[in-house]
Amino acid sequence: MSKFLQEFKEFAMKGNVIDMAVGVVIGAAFGKIVSSLVDDIIMPLVGVATGGMNFTDFKWIIQKAVVDGTTQEVLKPEVTLNWGSWIQTIVDFLIIAFCIFVAIKAINKLKREKPAEPEAPAAPAGPTTEELLTQIRDLLAKNSK
Repeated sequence: MSKFLQEFKEFAMKGNVIDMAVGVVIGAAFGKIVSSLVDDIIMPLVGVATGGMNFTDFKWIIQKAVVDGTTQEVLKPEVTLNWGSWIQTIVDFLIIAFCIFVAIKAINKLKREKPAEPEAPAAPAGPTTEELLTQIRDLLAKNSK
């Protein structure tokens, strides 16, 4: 059991896992911002442009609600296809996808524009094998005299 926990700790503390967790948290917050943008700014403007319609109210009623005639209590709720909410969710998705696309394009552009790091100067070439052998021969010849 201890080995299992140690392996889990090593996995969880890797930089990639922590970076991914931070990305998920930021992504969730970004999703809320975009949802608010769509719900509170874009869709009301679309509603005004379309004559005051609220897209979340658009639905197809498959089965009407069953209501008790005397108490007005809903015995069976209505069954609907809420296509207006679905359109609003699609607008959310398109805005998020567009923002991610723009962010990735900007990151890729920055990566391409980053100046190449100057290469370290090559080490001076040492003597070749032939030059070394020639020097050894000359030293041996000089010492043998």
